[in-house]
Amino acid sequence: MKTGEGMNRNLEMTGSSQETRSAVDRPWAILLLLTVGWMISFIDRTSLSSAMADKAFIQEFALTSVQRGWLGSAIFWSYALLQLPMGWVVDRYGVKWPYTICFALWCLAAAATSVTHSLSALIVVRLLIGAAEAVVLPASYRFIANSFDESRKGTATGIFSLGGKVGPAIGAAVAAWLIVVYSWKAMFVITGLLGLIWLLPWLAMAKNDFPTKDQLAAAKRRATSVPLRNLLASPVVWGGFIMTFSYSYFVFYCATWMPSYLVEQRGLSLMKSGVLTFISFICVAVVAVSAGWVADRIIARGKDTLIVRKAFVVAGALGGMTVIFGAYADSQAMALFWNVASLSLAGLATANNLALSKLTLIPKPAIGLNTGLLTIATSLAGGVSASLCGWLLHVGGSYTLPMLSVCVFLFIGAASAVILMRREWAPKVNVESVV
Repeated sequence: MKTGEGMNRNLEMTGSSQETRSAVDRPWAILLLLTVGWMISFIDRTSLSSAMADKAFIQEFALTSVQRGWLGSAIFWSYALLQLPMGWVVDRYGVKWPYTICFALWCLAAAATSVTHSLSALIVVRLLIGAAEAVVLPASYRFIANSFDESRKGTATGIFSLGGKVGPAIGAAVAAWLIVVYSWKAMFVITGLLGLIWLLPWLAMAKNDFPTKDQLAAAKRRATSVPLRNLLASPVVWGGFIMTFSYSYFVFYCATWMPSYLVEQRGLSLMKSGVLTFISFICVAVVAVSAGWVADRIIARGKDTLIVRKAFVVAGALGGMTVIFGAYADSQAMALFWNVASLSLAGLATANNLALSKLTLIPKPAIGLNTGLLTIATSLAGGVSASLCGWLLHVGGSYTLPMLSVCVFLFIGAASAVILMRREWAPKVNVESVV
């Protein structure tokens, strides 16, 4: 057994035994709650998109297109900025209470959108929502790392990823329906306050990670055993960062530009493009869970974890690159087929990349901090994808160049995963901080 691997095992057996025992009583039930929690975060995050398509909302604040852009991007900046601090918090103070406080804060902030009367107030509310939602991924992956062994992590991350796929699929639709039936103000109140119901089962079922002062002190010692500089010095972390950015670039391209591509270049109605986008995200969610489960079964039979997960990551990246076939397809039917198939095939990488980059090769004391770091990659991908693809569309006059950029990033991401993510390059643990 290698020194690094042995140290990680030792940490897992000694330093984390109490928190693991507190989390494994009902791990799948808690995982489902975390999945729903992530889905709710997306509903509160995407509800603004529907509001900004409502004439009454636009007139209320006299929004220009530029101001709508500022408003739409606000949540990403605070979300990205607080990823590392939130990772630091959950590594030291556990999952339950940081998540509880932040969940309540973002739901109340979402509901408070209904009483804002200026653009500056809207932006402040969106910044609050982004800041509070920054806890979701560090806390969730902290729980998965503590509660599931390697042969179940792919399935667990696949199930959890449903929240990030189903949330965007239903969030905009639910918000739009509430606006049509009631109003944009009622929509923010309903979507924000109804989310608070989630706290009831969460508070009843989730256990306190560190219920005593001694365990809190031990958790702080373990967290300092893998400081940020050790993560930044690890090729494994950078391999995960690049792959996460590349995969997220494709997902955000689909979320941002797919409806426009279907309407402008393939002649679909807005309603049909929305349905096809919904189908694409549901398909990738199903593939993600299935691929995570299959990888876990292969690993459980004794196959090398690293090789199996890398194989699925590469297969997902290659599958996503088939998006370019849609650009050159002569018929509408084939273009639509590749539109759905490419995002669906990318789901082969979803759960396995999450497990590989956030759990498998990362020491447990650094799960939250590392997840925060990789979520910065996701946030950056959202901004870069929206802006770069828009510029490429302007330059090229069609969606061919944006799709080519997807292929380039996916290739770079797969290559980085294969080359950089090696056991011997995992983040180092400072032995003196563990003792």
